[in-house]
Amino acid sequence: MDTRWIAPVALILSLPCSCRSGRPESQASQRESSIPAKDASEQIKEISISQLKDWMTTGQAFTLIDVREDNEWQAGHAATAIHISRWTLSGKIGTVVPDKTARIVLYCLGGVRSAAAAVSLQKKGYTNVYSLIGGFKNYQLAGLPMQK
Repeated sequence: MDTRWIAPVALILSLPCSCRSGRPESQASQRESSIPAKDASEQIKEISISQLKDWMTTGQAFTLIDVREDNEWQAGHAATAIHISRWTLSGKIGTVVPDKTARIVLYCLGGVRSAAAAVSLQKKGYTNVYSLIGGFKNYQLAGLPMQK
């Protein structure tokens, strides 16, 4: 009996599954930057839903950017948001927000991708970048304006 295949197959089967079924972010989260989410959130500024609401109602200037994937955006998004996926943000941000001191609020579904995206923008020299705490989930729960 040829048993040479057993060790490689056993190794593959013993690797932890990196999928998180039922979560729209699962594929994107697998590709996230090498910065762990906890470390990313410690390097950036975060904004709460209540602070975002305050900025919206008082007319504070900021650019709201949805960094989720196309299918997530198409399912529903913040009414005033611009869509630039996490993976194209660094290349497109200069044309969308050329002023590196402008206030930018990033969101994804729960806050992981937006935190990593904020770190990326900081590395590009953007100084006033925020990640929305709780992401689009919290935005929806707060009943803020949405669009499909």
